[in-house]
Amino acid sequence: MRSFPRHPEKLLVRSTNWIGDAVMTTPAIRSIGHAFPDAEITLLALPWVSDVFGACPHIDRIFIYDKEGRHRGLRGKLQLARDLRREKFDAAILLQNAFEAALITTLARIPVRGGYTTDGRGFLLSHGVGKQPDIDSRHQVHYYQQMLTGLGLDIGEDQLELFVAPERLLTARNALADLFPGQGRVPVVGLNPGAAYGPAKRWPPEKFAELAAILTGKMDCLLLIFGTVADNTAAATICRAASRPQQVLDLTGKTDLATAIAYIGCCDAFVTNDSGLMHVAAALHTPTAAIFGSTDHIATGPYSDRAVVLRKSLACSPCKKTHCPEKHFSCMRQISAKEVYQAVKRLIDQYYHLN
Repeated sequence: MRSFPRHPEKLLVRSTNWIGDAVMTTPAIRSIGHAFPDAEITLLALPWVSDVFGACPHIDRIFIYDKEGRHRGLRGKLQLARDLRREKFDAAILLQNAFEAALITTLARIPVRGGYTTDGRGFLLSHGVGKQPDIDSRHQVHYYQQMLTGLGLDIGEDQLELFVAPERLLTARNALADLFPGQGRVPVVGLNPGAAYGPAKRWPPEKFAELAAILTGKMDCLLLIFGTVADNTAAATICRAASRPQQVLDLTGKTDLATAIAYIGCCDAFVTNDSGLMHVAAALHTPTAAIFGSTDHIATGPYSDRAVVLRKSLACSPCKKTHCPEKHFSCMRQISAKEVYQAVKRLIDQYYHLN
């Protein structure tokens, strides 16, 4: 394979499609920015992950892949290829693994296309990279960095990073201060009861509710509940259980991703399932208690030295299924609210005064 060009004027980077995956590419994005300091770097991203990179200093602009509008369906994909062709990119790096990413950049006549040869797309890549045999046994952060190494690029540290616009952070902090007028600073604990890809990734809502009751009963703190509209019912269960409901702010379905990121940046501890917002918290260095059951904490756990993973070592876990195949859901049900509370208390004791 010939060397990837060292001095492209215009470089396209195809982002991954999910929030957590996008956050885990942030070390690779930083490496790309450092490798091509003089290039104009454009990120091609779906709307729901674009906020991950909204304040990122390593890219120059974001090109939205509007799958629900202009780029919808087969005609939309052809339109996207035409839109990209007009940009006259010199090269593309495909962090997304899909065949479609290689096809669209080929149709866009981008002459240099680098990425993993997954999904049968190797023949569409000018610079294909094979997966290392051990890569699936390591954290996913290394997966994207390893691909850049395969392209002959120098990579930097694997540490996650996420940038929050200062005005958004200030707005979030002021909103929280207004909830406790005239009172001193209290710890802020985020609760994230949701997770995509089925219920096997979710600690039961009643467990989160029990945790909320313990937290509000034993300490002065403010609870923030994160999630989408799909998490409204779980949030209502949590709110009802709180010993002091005035200490709880339900944000489910009420924020865009950029605002949620700002609120997570205000948290002194964050309790979460394996989800995109878990990776957001890790990237923001927010102390995190991550609850794992069906998924692999080695590959997709919070990549942070301020995180703890709570899980049970069962023979059937991680099964990586969307629903418990054994029907008992023991991997999650055996994790008690008391032990999660103890983990949160340790995180607050350790990091609260450092923030």
